[in-house]
Amino acid sequence: MRGLHFAALLAAAFLHPIPDSSAASVFRCEDANGHVTFTRHGCASDQLQRLQDARNPTPGGGEAIPLADPGRRVTTTPASPGEVVIVGQQDDGCGNLLTSSERRQAIIRQEIRSGMSRADVENSLGKPDRVTASNGQQRYHYREKRKGGGSRQVSFDEAGCVKK
Repeated sequence: MRGLHFAALLAAAFLHPIPDSSAASVFRCEDANGHVTFTRHGCASDQLQRLQDARNPTPGGGEAIPLADPGRRVTTTPASPGEVVIVGQQDDGCGNLLTSSERRQAIIRQEIRSGMSRADVENSLGKPDRVTASNGQQRYHYREKRKGGGSRQVSFDEAGCVKK
């Protein structure tokens, strides 16, 4: 009896429509010079802010989308080379001291730089031979694989970022 009740509940859950969770609030920000940016975090106080419809319906899963009207032509001006506006930036947890390009080059060259994470160090040098910790700070110890090679030590701060 319990199995039948569970199956009925499961079937009801699959038949219930799920609301569209792919929609997000996107703001269209226009400054006094006419530069337009789109952001999910709102606009600066000196910009004109409008809410942008950001729904992205699944193909074949909704209403028909009207095609372009051939009688109506819209002229566009080519984009002028201007200032690039960064709306949002990912925080790497280490103060964003390195750009992604600098980080990638350091890993390829097996260099350790301030602002790298533990994962970056392991991508560059591999798993450490030994790990020590004191006062909330961790150290990775590496032994050189070559004959007569020395050792290398990388220190991390409390946030897990390389410190020099």
